[in-house]
Amino acid sequence: MVRQIGWLFLSGCTAVILTGCTLGPDFLRPEAPNVTQYTPEALPPETASAETIAGDAQRFLNDADVPGRWWMLFGSPALNQLEEEALRANPDVETAQATLRQAHENYLAELGGLFPQVGVSASAAHEATSTGGRAASPAFDLFTAGPAVSYTPDVFGGIARSIEAQAAAQENSRFQLEATYLTLTSNVIITVIQAASLSAQIAATQDIIADEQQLLDLLNQQFELGAVARGDVLTQQSQLALVQATLPPLQKQLEQTRYTLSTLVGRFPSQDQIPDIQLADLALPRDLPLSVPSKLVEQRPDIRASEALMHEASAQIGVADANMFPQFTVSGSVTNEANFVNQFFQGNPVWSIGASVTAPIFRGGTLRAQERAAYDAFDRTASQYKSTVLNAFSNVAGTLTALTLDADTLKTQLYAEQTAQQSLDIIQQQFQAGAIAYLSLLDAQRTYEQARISLVIAQSNRFSDTVALFQSLGGGWWNRDDAPDIRNPAGIASSR
Repeated sequence: MVRQIGWLFLSGCTAVILTGCTLGPDFLRPEAPNVTQYTPEALPPETASAETIAGDAQRFLNDADVPGRWWMLFGSPALNQLEEEALRANPDVETAQATLRQAHENYLAELGGLFPQVGVSASAAHEATSTGGRAASPAFDLFTAGPAVSYTPDVFGGIARSIEAQAAAQENSRFQLEATYLTLTSNVIITVIQAASLSAQIAATQDIIADEQQLLDLLNQQFELGAVARGDVLTQQSQLALVQATLPPLQKQLEQTRYTLSTLVGRFPSQDQIPDIQLADLALPRDLPLSVPSKLVEQRPDIRASEALMHEASAQIGVADANMFPQFTVSGSVTNEANFVNQFFQGNPVWSIGASVTAPIFRGGTLRAQERAAYDAFDRTASQYKSTVLNAFSNVAGTLTALTLDADTLKTQLYAEQTAQQSLDIIQQQFQAGAIAYLSLLDAQRTYEQARISLVIAQSNRFSDTVALFQSLGGGWWNRDDAPDIRNPAGIASSR
């Protein structure tokens, strides 16, 4: 009777195993937003142009692809060298790479749950039996050893869902690495542009200081001749001092920006000097690729990373569901026993095979609470995904608007700088001829100084806007030769 029950139990386990299922929802990738453009109004055929640095007209190429090394479009070998150095030596990249390797190893470890677990055990004991406090038989040695196998069939898909969750976690780490690449390469070129802008502002300020000093010298000469009042000389000295006072903060910002650039490329500030890249050394890309909105969710690393988190949360629902159902285990072992070591392989082996089931009956509401928490986690990641997508589209729209308006700003600012220069030249001639008062000259000087600094800022803004567009479109990671295929997790190399 006992044997019949045992066979029925094993047969039942086998039937359940063969008809196993996977609990929990099957993850479906969210559909791309049903929008056809990024901005409410259609984009112009091309931006405005101006005859100055970064003044080229730019046009948007719809459904064009972003190159993997998009920073090379700016035409600066020194910048390309800094980018490659940053990708090799930046510690944030190394951290993200190690995180991805860790996630891959965790995936492989989780995958091992699908296979039988094989082990070996051995023991040695000195034993004796007693009756009523007296030894019933002489003491003897007992040596046992042999392999043991256990297997947990994934009847309700808990193991499969756990593997799925770990694969999604690995995918999240993969896109976090891509996001790190994109952030780093964008920060390098943005920092280079900031340094170049500060260098140009410093050069402009130094020129303005030289002009102000020449005017002060002229006023001193006229004061000695009695042509101007002492107050005009003092006013010019004050104006010169005010302009000179703007120089040290610009120099401080430049040095701090260079230190930041050193950190980005993995250098200490005291190491080799960062190359001095000027705005004139950079070329403004004229043709700008613009992905269609439906592709943005495929290309943005932050969106793909957020999607992976949602996938992981979906798989964890299946894990929580499976935990509420019975867990089956099949085990077997073969053991040799002997009283002497030299007789160990001469005895008859003892083997066993069996199956067991563990089913939850009462857990104080723990399993149900864990299931509800899994659904809540999925809802949270789904909301985060929606927020990430909205922010991404807003990011692209804002960048496109900036590209158009900042091009208009540069054109206007160039005109303002040119007219301010012409006006200042005329007023200086009139002042030297004694036709106008000094205050008119002072106003013209201030207007020109502000116009020249504003022109430099407008030039750097056009470069920065272009970088922002490449970044907001995902940075072309899918076109890089060194980007591993996330569909082939086994292709991710370990450092060991």
